[in-house]
Parts: sequence; structure tokens; C-alpha cells
Amino acid sequence: MLGNNIPTVQLGIIAVSRDCFPIALSTQRRKNIVAAYGEGLYECPVTVENELDMLKAVDDVTAAGCNALVVFLGNFGPETPETEIAQRFDGPCMFVAAAEGDGNMIDGRGDAYCGMLNCSYNLGMRHLNAYIPEYPVGTADEVADMIRDFVPVARAIIGVKNLKIITFGPRPQDFFACNAPIKGLYEIGVEIEENSELDLLVSYKEHAGDPRIPAVCADMAAEMGEGSYYPELNERMAQFELTLLDWAEAHKGSKKYVAFADKCWPAFPSQFGFEPCYVNSRLVSRGIPVSCEVDIYGALSEYIGMCVSGDTVTLLDINNSVPKYIYDEDIVGKYDYKLTDTFMGFHCGNTPECKLCSDRAVKYQLIQHRLLEPQGSEPDFTRGTLEGDIAASPITFYRLQCDSEGVLRSYIAQGEILDVPTRSFGGIGVFAIPEMGRFYRHVLIQKRYPHHGAVAFSHVGKYLYEVFKFLGVEDIAYNQPKSLPYSTENPWS
Repeated sequence: MLGNNIPTVQLGIIAVSRDCFPIALSTQRRKNIVAAYGEGLYECPVTVENELDMLKAVDDVTAAGCNALVVFLGNFGPETPETEIAQRFDGPCMFVAAAEGDGNMIDGRGDAYCGMLNCSYNLGMRHLNAYIPEYPVGTADEVADMIRDFVPVARAIIGVKNLKIITFGPRPQDFFACNAPIKGLYEIGVEIEENSELDLLVSYKEHAGDPRIPAVCADMAAEMGEGSYYPELNERMAQFELTLLDWAEAHKGSKKYVAFADKCWPAFPSQFGFEPCYVNSRLVSRGIPVSCEVDIYGALSEYIGMCVSGDTVTLLDINNSVPKYIYDEDIVGKYDYKLTDTFMGFHCGNTPECKLCSDRAVKYQLIQHRLLEPQGSEPDFTRGTLEGDIAASPITFYRLQCDSEGVLRSYIAQGEILDVPTRSFGGIGVFAIPEMGRFYRHVLIQKRYPHHGAVAFSHVGKYLYEVFKFLGVEDIAYNQPKSLPYSTENPWS
């Protein structure tokens, strides 16, 4: 579904062994893990005892096409060579250790439980980031499960290191929510290309009459179904979709993957002749985020979410409270949430159609119509939004952001979209997150986050947390339970 804009993880495993322990302990335990994991884990034949072994092993997994590594301490392990693997290998590394129990406790004891401590110490001295599971010591079956949890984390790390974010236009006036220092992008290896809206308009006009347009129009019609789109608008939107896809291909440069952060109002609709929301939704369905309102960190957040979830995502405003009459009619007695646990997430129409209820349709942007087109007139260039209630689903609401001091910070909150009609417009849903009211005050407001949040349509908080840790983000906030007050929470409130 997500196309080729998301990395494929090619995993390899290297076993390491301290030379005063039997090498067979590491070698056999490595083979047991490979058997427990199944297909998709390349087994490096070199068991590393020294630095020369390390060089051979890294060359071997690189030649095998591995882009992520499991470094396995089958016994205590050699501290220098095992950490040099992470230093020399071009990709994320996971470190795990063998539990005892598959041999006698004299010649068959490996002491990897102890070795992990020194391994971590050595990684720190080298200033190396590595993925270490919550409890990194286990049997073959347990380590295989740990490796499966590493895959989405590795996919996101590989993706971020090979990502270029392409922007068009400055943020809209008085829209500070989308203004953040780009310093944080460079710190985690993301490249950025900033362009003018005029650059995009010139390229769009050059795509007029593109012979591929009819096929894209047909695909749009098939996707939406009769009566759910404006037939006369499809050609313009297809032309724009091809413009973005061609720009992405031509401007990747040294990077493999792309995301867009585009200006979509107020000048865009009158000059291009439509709202870009539906096209944006189609691209994010293919794994290419197109964030609204030049939200660079929103696009980055979306991309990370796609990598860890393996599914499409969306970007929404943390928009409005749920009216008490809707809460009383459709939530009380059906769901175990307080009114303050709920809110509505909204955007004009960028959510993929596969995540909307069946009555979704291409419509017009009501707010922009009021602002930009003659009062009382039929909508014209403000058409192009994809609207409908967002379907019920488990969700993770999250964001990676660079604050005004240039420091990366993030939040993660898991919850769900309720099966509750919104009675409103746009791409919108009723969200419920436990203790959202406190999270809203003591994380979103207190730490000055913008109103845009990324949404993954599954519970992937544990993977996002590990990705943000790996990227060096120290402040990772979450919706704390009532029993765990925030540092800024008034204890007498």
C-alpha cells in the first residue's frame, strides 16, 4: 500500500564471543535464534572475538545487503569489537544477550547478563546510539520476539536518515504553529529543500496536457465512486498530483525518500483552481506525506508513523471540544471516558479515503469559501477537500517537534477514534485518549506544542518511543495516569 517511499529492512545477526568463553556457546545460540525467527534474518557466519573478526563480519553483512543489525552476545562478549560493529556499520544496531539454561552451569555458562552491562558502558564511551530492548536477555524464542519489535524501529531510523523534506511556500501569516527551527532536522540526518509557491505553480503549468492525466483521473473516479467527486475538477487535481510526484523524483538528490510540507492557503486555491487536500490524501496513502500549511515537523512525524506502523497516517488539528449533548447522547454508557478525555481531530480533507466512513466525498472548504469566494456564490476553486467522519479505530496521537530553542521534543498518546457521528464538516473524528484533559494542559499547552498532531491508526506508542530515544530526543511526553501527576500539575486542583 505504501509503495517504495518506505524502507525495507534487511536484517542481519552477528554473534560475538569473549575469547575466554567457549565460542560454541555464541555460535549455537545464534543458530537457535535464526531458527526461531524464521525467514528474513541473515546469519553472519563470522563469530566476532576480536577486531579483525569485526571487520570481516561487517564486510560480510554489508555485502549481504543488510541495512540493520542484531549484535548478539552469546556469552560475555568482547567489549571493544562488539561496539565497534555499531561504529562501523551503516545502519541501526540492536544489542541483545543470551539467557542461561541451554547447557550446564560450568562449561555452559555464558555470563551475557553481565556482558550487556559492559557493552552498554562501552557504547556510551563511544557516543553510539543503539537499540536495547526493555529486558535484553532471553532465550532463542524470546530474542526472536525482541528482534520482531526492532524491525519497525529500524525501518523508521533508516527512513529518517535517508529522508528529504520538500517545502513550498512560507507558513501562512499568523500561523506560528508551523514555524519551527530546521536545526533539529540536520541533527537527525534529514535533508530539506525549501521552495517558493511560484516554483510549484510554474511546474504545475508545465504539466498541462500531460498524457498521463486521463489515467490519473480514471483512478480518482474509481477510488471515490460516482457522486462522490467533481468530474470537472479531476483533471486539475490529476495535473497537480503528477507535478508533485515528478518533483519528488527529480529532487530526491542524495536521499532515497521524500515528504512534502506545502502551503495550501490563502493564495493556493485561487491560483491553482482547487484545494489540494484530496491530492495530499492520495499521496499519503502511497507513503508520501504531504503536510498542510508548510508543517515541516508534521510531515516528519507522519513519515515516522508510517515507518513504524506499516500503514498510512494523517495529520490533524487538535481542534475542538466535544459538545456535551453529543457526549450525553453517544458516549455516556457506551464508552468509559470522561468528557475531558474526548476531543475532535479535524483537517480540511487530507485524511486518506480508506480511513474515512463510507459516506466520504470530495467537497469544498467551507471556511475558505467564506473567505475567498463571493458571498452566496457556488463553490468553485475552494473545492477539493476530502471530507467525512474518520472511521472508528485504535490510534496513536504523536508529534516530533523542534522547540523555539532548537531542541527536539516529542509526545505520544494512545487512544481511539469513537464510532460517534461528529455532525460537522471536514475530515473529522471524535477522539478519546485517557486523561486527555490533563495531557492537553500539562503537555500540549505547558510545553508549547502546535495544534497539529500526527495520527497512526494503531497502537504503536512503544515503537515511536524507541525511535525518538534512538534519535536522541530526551523529552518524550505521554498521557500520564491520574496516579502520576505532571510536574506542573497543581496538587490541590
